[in-house]
Amino acid sequence: MIRIAASVLAADFARLGEEVAALDDAKADLIHCDVMDGSFVPSISFGADFIAAVSRCSRVPLDVHLMVRDPVSQFGFLERLRPHIISFHLEAVDDPTAVAHEIRSIGALAGVAIKPATPGGRLVELLPHIDVALVMTVEPGLGGQHFMGEMIPKISEIATAIRAGGLSTMLQVDGGIDVETIRAAAAAGADTFVAGTAVFGHRAGLGAAVDALRVNARAAVRN
Repeated sequence: MIRIAASVLAADFARLGEEVAALDDAKADLIHCDVMDGSFVPSISFGADFIAAVSRCSRVPLDVHLMVRDPVSQFGFLERLRPHIISFHLEAVDDPTAVAHEIRSIGALAGVAIKPATPGGRLVELLPHIDVALVMTVEPGLGGQHFMGEMIPKISEIATAIRAGGLSTMLQVDGGIDVETIRAAAAAGADTFVAGTAVFGHRAGLGAAVDALRVNARAAVRN
């Protein structure tokens, strides 16, 4: 199954409600919300009120990516918003299994993200305990970056481990995803793709953008 997660960080904030609402008709699978604290990553993005506003504008499930030093501190407000996925960074916590269990206890799928420098093997070890494995294909928190092709072997390593374990873990990639790079990521085994500019910056509209991404990912899988 191919899933397209539209990253609202790339939306036009002056027309946020309109753009988010349009994701319903565009048939996006997820709305990806990056929460950045200016500490774990250099940037500061948005928090509870912003995500609550997004959730009121669309029926598309929320996919919340916590790029913060203390992800557990965010769970209180997130529980009220009932996101489909909450992902945190492996590098930010001492006991990722315990944090994943806490996410599941509030009714969300538990995701663990890793930065480009973190070995894929560290995520492989956690696969039996999580629902989503998130591989960053850019450095988190820095805009304007290109897809890091050197992450493809890491995606493939994790995909192989998921299959070998007979697991249903989603394999998500985030960073520099467009109609070209999605092919390489899908061919390596990823099934869930975070795309920002490739969705909200598409000249033919959100529906055409999501369709193009999905078609290219499926073509790569078939080949």
